[in-house]
Amino acid sequence: MGKDAQVEARFPDGPDQGRLQYEPPKLLFRGAQRRVYQGDDLKGARAEAGDLVLADGSRFALGEKAAASWAEAMVNPKGRLDKLGVKPGMRTAILGVADDALAGELAGRGAETVCDLTALDILFYAADSAEELARIGDLVPALAEKGAIWVVSRKGKAATLKDVQVMAAAKAVGLVDNKVVAFSDSLTALRFTRRRP
Repeated sequence: MGKDAQVEARFPDGPDQGRLQYEPPKLLFRGAQRRVYQGDDLKGARAEAGDLVLADGSRFALGEKAAASWAEAMVNPKGRLDKLGVKPGMRTAILGVADDALAGELAGRGAETVCDLTALDILFYAADSAEELARIGDLVPALAEKGAIWVVSRKGKAATLKDVQVMAAAKAVGLVDNKVVAFSDSLTALRFTRRRP
């Protein structure tokens, strides 16, 4: 998930106030003017006197701790597997997810991708229909005690399901949602784990 805050801003062409949002790889400011920063604009972002400062001198008043956190996120952005919580040695499985790079990324991270659906640390499951959502309950036993299922669906205009439908289906089988990630340009993913007693 990205970062979001109401801020006072100082730009080379004057002050403004508005909403600042960071959803990698873009930083978006919505005030009197809409401003978008990405790529080289974010290189060298730093925290200074409670402000997030960009390469062009633009400053956003966030406070000491938040400014440092935002700058760190921009200078050292997390990769997809970091956001998905994949660690070396994890048992993972992919069911129906149309992403040619995922298996290679998992192998590169040192995660084991298996066909045997038992004791999984992470299961990536594609669901874009009511029928596919209905199968989530059958997949829960495949998870390790602290395992998670990422339900991956199309997003934007191509979406055939709403997040609330995915959450309702998972909650109906005893799962709780605890994270959402932009899985790719065309896919979103919701993370579910077993409800803790």
